[in-house]
Amino acid sequence: MAETRWLNDREMRAWSGFLAASALVNRHLDQQLKDDSGLSHPQYEILVRLAAAPDGELRMTELANGLINSKSGLTYQVTQMEKAGLVRRRSCPSDVRGVFAVLTGTGRARLEEAAPGHVATVREVLVDVLTAEQLDALADGLGEVSRRLRAQGA
Repeated sequence: MAETRWLNDREMRAWSGFLAASALVNRHLDQQLKDDSGLSHPQYEILVRLAAAPDGELRMTELANGLINSKSGLTYQVTQMEKAGLVRRRSCPSDVRGVFAVLTGTGRARLEEAAPGHVATVREVLVDVLTAEQLDALADGLGEVSRRLRAQGA
């Protein structure tokens, strides 16, 4: 059995900083979206992905993979959003098991209303706090982490 490679002070500082910052940023963004638009952060991200997709629709499996969400978690969110009239589902004509999530006009309008406040909050809690060099390092470092984990199928 391999010996444990414990984190040194520098590595622990990075790990602790990542854990605290990611939790606090997510909590802040979720609260801002709920207060300003009645959306959760995952719901906002679903609307963003659908708005960027051709014809405003994506297969549920593709949407779950893009959001790094479980299929059951996505199904729950889409069900709530469907009840609110923000999305609808449609069957895939070429695959009986396939289901598409489709952005509605109401969903697009809600996204357009929510986006300015969300972007302002992203700037306030992350982007404007860091220097250009820090932003580049963050994007490069976390991008590499994401690429490796996606390549491993995590």
